[in-house]
Amino acid sequence: MDASQNLGPVILLGPPGAGKGTQAKRISEQYGIPQISTGDILRDNVQRGTELGVQAKAIMGRGELVPDVLVCDMVACRLRDADCARGFILDGFPRTATQAGWLDAFFESELFDNSSAGKRLPIVIRIDVDYNQLVKRLTGRRTCLANGHIYNVYFQPPRVEGICDVDGSPLIIRNDDREEVIRKRLLEYDLQTKPVAEYYEHKGRLASVNGDLDIGEVTGQIFWVVEHRDGNCL
Repeated sequence: MDASQNLGPVILLGPPGAGKGTQAKRISEQYGIPQISTGDILRDNVQRGTELGVQAKAIMGRGELVPDVLVCDMVACRLRDADCARGFILDGFPRTATQAGWLDAFFESELFDNSSAGKRLPIVIRIDVDYNQLVKRLTGRRTCLANGHIYNVYFQPPRVEGICDVDGSPLIIRNDDREEVIRKRLLEYDLQTKPVAEYYEHKGRLASVNGDLDIGEVTGQIFWVVEHRDGNCL
């Protein structure tokens, strides 16, 4: 694919531990488009004290979830930035079928309106990983207490058990990486995100890749999907 061409939106779906963040970075480097996550957008708005950020901070301060309407407004602002003109990768959004519907309406109404290449259909890629593999990836994670270096007792163990290779600090299990928490997160993901995959599958836009393979092989599958996508415009 010519680097000057419009790639359009790339949407990555997949459970925690599927490697979405890693693959998003590789897509960004390969095609020169930004990786966008709602977490980053939220933190940026709060830090800069934007109108949306002030509203979100007040809601989070009450221990409540930021509502869809506010998240979508932040996403819309970010997608209008100049660096998104050729395309972008959405990591962790949409999380619900309602957000997916909003995103399609946004693409239809204004994305790439001034582009001679037209409006590109989003490329939707789901990274499928075996459930037991996911549990191992997440529960096996160990974090260096001093500097945050990350290991996995199953796939990337330290040379000495419980000790960081780099600085000799103890390795800990974060609360988020405990098995009871992980299984709850995976169940919540399945319940919440399955309708998103069904939404895109119904529209004939969902492509699946095997996330159980080596990282490089997963990247190769994703690049193949991107290169062989349906070139039709909206």
